[in-house]
Amino acid sequence: MNQPMIVDVVADVVCPWCYLGWRRVKAAMALRPDIEAKLIWRPYQLDPTLPEEGVDRKAYMASKFKDPERLKVVHEALVSGGADDRITFNFAVIDRSPNTNAAHRLIRWALTAGVQDAVVEALFAAYFTEGRDIGDPMVLADIAEAAGMERLVVLQLLSEGADRESVTREHSMAVQGGVTGVPYVIFGGKVAVVGAESPERIAEAIDQAVRA
Repeated sequence: MNQPMIVDVVADVVCPWCYLGWRRVKAAMALRPDIEAKLIWRPYQLDPTLPEEGVDRKAYMASKFKDPERLKVVHEALVSGGADDRITFNFAVIDRSPNTNAAHRLIRWALTAGVQDAVVEALFAAYFTEGRDIGDPMVLADIAEAAGMERLVVLQLLSEGADRESVTREHSMAVQGGVTGVPYVIFGGKVAVVGAESPERIAEAIDQAVRA
């Protein structure tokens, strides 16, 4: 039996391009139904220095984008691009920029529980569409429970700091491996696609990985 192609998606849940990229990778896989593939989320933190409780998003974005008009243009482009991928970006309702270590830990546990896709989708939607604080353990527990995970177990793991260092280590490995921008998707350990490319372009990368 051939093993499924491993598709490593290095991304962060507060990266809007990663939301687009995640959807487009799945769309590309649907274009190649004869190729068995398994998506595995790999943690990357756009800003691992943020405090655990997060910071005010408006002030944080103002410090990152000195020109508010540039940020407005970026947001408008994302809203337009998101509509094509059935994603609703609602930037105006986002109050907090969270530290995403805890969210990455939840995704790690969700993979083991067989509900990774549901949790990743729910985290993205909670943040970008609903404006929820995905650094809040109660919000993470809500998402976990909705995906079929044990709420109290997740809350306990979060409170104990389980896998915190593992996420930090994986992020460092990605940086040391040359990842400077996300999404960064690796197909079969052979072919990489950087950025939220079209499903057709990603499907070509899948083909290249099969031939390699």
